[in-house]
Amino acid sequence: MRIERQQDVTPAVLEVMARTRDPRLREIMTSLITHLHGFVRDVRLTEAEFRDATAILNEIGALASDTHNEFVLMAGSLGVSSLVCLLNNGDHGNTETSQSLLGPFWRLNAPWVGNGGTIVRSDTPGDPLFVTARVVDGAGRPIVGAEVDVWHASPVGLYENQDPEQAEMNLRGKFTTDEAGRFWFRSVMMIGYPIPTDGVVGRLLAAQDRHPMRPAHLHALIVKPGFKVLISQVYDANDPHIGSDVQFGVTRALVGDFVRHDAPRPDAPAPWYSLDYTYVMEPGEAVLPRPPIK
Repeated sequence: MRIERQQDVTPAVLEVMARTRDPRLREIMTSLITHLHGFVRDVRLTEAEFRDATAILNEIGALASDTHNEFVLMAGSLGVSSLVCLLNNGDHGNTETSQSLLGPFWRLNAPWVGNGGTIVRSDTPGDPLFVTARVVDGAGRPIVGAEVDVWHASPVGLYENQDPEQAEMNLRGKFTTDEAGRFWFRSVMMIGYPIPTDGVVGRLLAAQDRHPMRPAHLHALIVKPGFKVLISQVYDANDPHIGSDVQFGVTRALVGDFVRHDAPRPDAPAPWYSLDYTYVMEPGEAVLPRPPIK
């Protein structure tokens, strides 16, 4: 097709996209071109803005490292991660789900810990936290022998790979559910934290007068053959940012009850916290996600 005016561009590109052999890729690319060209026309994108946009994408890619993933941060800050999650779980977003965002800090090969053990591996001052949890299917039946990978930020709001003061794999560990689908462990109470703001995402938040805070949460990634890998975050209901998560990740099903106890227990001084939570897995293929960091 000979392009003589701007209206000719989109049909020409769509004609090429229609030749894509893979049907799913053809569907995606056709929709992408339709919406992308429509966006350019809708906002009347200028040449200078186009150059700025491509420079921003290049900058996001350049910011990737073994410990940081700016694309994941941006996807969360635009609500894309949350939308994709909810579209693909809980009957396509029509029912509640334990599924949530992976986030940028999951690492492979966390060390195994026996039930009742601790994931604290270095001097990490903070109030003790005791987690007891169950993993069940949609009918409430226990899932035995599931592999549960947990991780969370420290009481100063940093993951161990961000903080040279923490030991390798501090506040990370893997567990196996017992015959009742349970796992339990000890840690320290986490706090909410700001996402990194020294890159493109930080400039976007500043331009929108948005805070960079995530409410305190506990991550889990649960694997069992016959079930879709469950990626979850359980949020502290008492966190001041529970209603304004910068990554749009909080759903009602993911709000947990982190209970404060002001009387000591034999193995912990007061105050200490407890969390009791039930994770629900959906049928599917057990495929691990690609780690966003090393």
